[in-house]
Amino acid sequence: MPHHKSAKKRMKTSEERRLRNRDNRAEMRSSVKKFRGLTAAGEGNSEDLRGIYSMLDMQARKGIIPRARAARLKARLSTLLPK
Repeated sequence: MPHHKSAKKRMKTSEERRLRNRDNRAEMRSSVKKFRGLTAAGEGNSEDLRGIYSMLDMQARKGIIPRARAARLKARLSTLLPK
């Protein structure tokens, strides 16, 4: 347990951030999985892809995932969309 007031606050805010990041990461993963399922069924469109791009960029900007990972996911997802 923390002995200082600032350490106690840091512990509390770290836990809040951890939970928020976990929820954001889970939402991102499920939306990517959903998009992959839609494209496999031939129902995915560019509007869905645009929403995923926005979400990935936001996650990278917040530091939840690295920028390179967001770019890699976007590149891989764009190849799934039929031309």
